[in-house]
Amino acid sequence: MRKVKLHKLVIGRRGLAYSLGLCMLILGIGGLGFWVLEPRAETYSDGLWLAFTTAATVGYGDIVPSTHASRFFAVLVVLMGLAVLSLVTASVAAMLVEVEERAVDSELLREIHALRLEVRHLREEVHAQQTASGKEKADAP
Repeated sequence: MRKVKLHKLVIGRRGLAYSLGLCMLILGIGGLGFWVLEPRAETYSDGLWLAFTTAATVGYGDIVPSTHASRFFAVLVVLMGLAVLSLVTASVAAMLVEVEERAVDSELLREIHALRLEVRHLREEVHAQQTASGKEKADAP
C-alpha cells in the first residue's frame, strides 16, 4: 500500500508538477553551471540551452562543452537530466494510462452489478421453486 502512495506521489498526476519543478531546477542549475564553466556560453540563456540539449542528449552542436570542467559538468547534467526527464515522461504516460484504467474499472463495476442482479433473480427463482415443490409435497396425501 505504501509503494502505491509513493508511486502516485512521484509518478502520475500529482507527481507531474513535482517532476516538472525538479526538471526546471536541474536545468536552471545546469544553465548556471554552463554559463560559469563554459567560455562559449556567453549568456545565461546560452547556458540554459546547453543544459537542455545536454540533459535531453540531443546535442545539436551549436554550443559544446570545451573545457575539462564543463565536460565533467556535462556528464553530471546528462545523468541528472535523463533521470528527471524520464520521470516527467513517466508521469505523463501514467496520466494517460490512468484514464484508460478508469474506463476499464467502470465497465467492470457495471458488469459486477449486472451479475449480482442476475444471481439475486436466480436465487429468487430457486427459492420460489423450492417453496412450490414444498407445498406440493405437503398437499400430497
